[in-house]
Amino acid sequence: MIQLKDLTRIDTYVWEIPRSYRADMRVPARVYASRALLEKALTDKSVEQLVNATTLPGIVGQAIAMPDVHQGYGFPVGGVAATRLPDGVISPGAIGYDINCGVRLLASDLSEAEIEPYLNDLATVLYQTCPSGVGKGGRYRLSAQEMDAVLAHGARWCLENDLASAEDLLHTEGMGCLTGADPAKVSQRARDRGRDQLGTLGAGNHFIEVDRVADTFEPDAAAAFGLRPDQVVVLIHSGSRGLGHQVCTDYVRDFQKVLGKYGIDLPDRELVCAPLSSPEGAGYVAAMQAAANFAFANRQVLAMLVRESFEHVLAPAGLPFHLRQVYDVAHNIGKIEWHEVNGQRMQVCVHRKGATRAFPPQHDEIPPNYQAVGQPVLVPGSMGTASYVLAGTQGAMQQTFGSTCHGAGRNLSRTAAKKQVRGETLKQELNRRGIRVRAGSMAGLAEEAPIAYKQVEEVIEVVEGAGIARAVVRLEPLAVIKG
Repeated sequence: MIQLKDLTRIDTYVWEIPRSYRADMRVPARVYASRALLEKALTDKSVEQLVNATTLPGIVGQAIAMPDVHQGYGFPVGGVAATRLPDGVISPGAIGYDINCGVRLLASDLSEAEIEPYLNDLATVLYQTCPSGVGKGGRYRLSAQEMDAVLAHGARWCLENDLASAEDLLHTEGMGCLTGADPAKVSQRARDRGRDQLGTLGAGNHFIEVDRVADTFEPDAAAAFGLRPDQVVVLIHSGSRGLGHQVCTDYVRDFQKVLGKYGIDLPDRELVCAPLSSPEGAGYVAAMQAAANFAFANRQVLAMLVRESFEHVLAPAGLPFHLRQVYDVAHNIGKIEWHEVNGQRMQVCVHRKGATRAFPPQHDEIPPNYQAVGQPVLVPGSMGTASYVLAGTQGAMQQTFGSTCHGAGRNLSRTAAKKQVRGETLKQELNRRGIRVRAGSMAGLAEEAPIAYKQVEEVIEVVEGAGIARAVVRLEPLAVIKG
């Protein structure tokens, strides 16, 4: 088991396990953490999983863990790894089962005082309008032809069907569409699971949250993002639902069969992978991108349902109900990008699992109105605690393949959380604090209790201190919608 003495502190918030630690390591393993967060990470298998990731064929630079890291399937949640094209590998476990799980931020023209009298009704209407829960379907049931279009075009399909605006797409990572997607690489089982799940929230840590801007740290960046003190905003956290889970399941199974074919020897079969240049690897990339497109479309439809809910509650009162999109960004995805590694510019596949893209000012892949300040990075905390909007930095490009944290990170397993917290008690406590809660499952609510997560402020301290993101505003919850 890896211990604190096995890591070298190379900066205030950066720790490294050198290649010499284990004979099969191809690159170092690097952890971004305070000492307290690192000690916590060492209590599960997340750092061991990070070291295992350094053995992936074609990996470059270093395998990276963010301060919100915790144990995942094969690869830690909060992990980043880049493999060189064309013959490096792609690993479904290093992207995650919920492909393109991500966060969208919408901003209103309302203050907390203006919306307060309507919050109870708004929370109820949001819960009724935005389907949530395990396996829950929604308003839209896609035909086979429509499913192909969503998988191929993502949020662009929404634009063509009056479910998005051009401004929404402009303020979505990759304009809401990965162009290499191939619907033919998505199994019928995956399609069946996703057919009625467009515009649905799901369960687990997914949520819709009505927040207020509580603190502003960079006024210029906040103004560029269209955020101001006491403004009411909405966070949407969801992904590709059952469709993405099935895509990962299908290709993990298929990859297990071809490890020997490509001479790949792994310390953990959950890291199963295939060369990017192989038929199997290329097939997964195309299917993963299609699932990512489904997720972009899913959050886009959810955004329209949230807008519908705001209009339903606020329009009769004569209040402004429009919600402008600030940004939408993925945190479980594999992206083909150009990065500089050891002084050499190269094309790599960046695996981000529980990690958010954090591109710096002047990067050509972020919207024109954010060029001066950098890409928005959306970091939800745990239910009932603060969330943050950050901005990307040049430091992230230099150190972490343009990546940073994605949230607070789990502190307890779901099972452990349910042993310590009763959902009904938690709901009452949050209500006493003025946070309206609508949830379909008290057990599911207990799984997501604040005690189950790290302190998000500790995570933000690390990424700011290491220079891989800048804090712009802090958000506090007013209402939470859960499955």
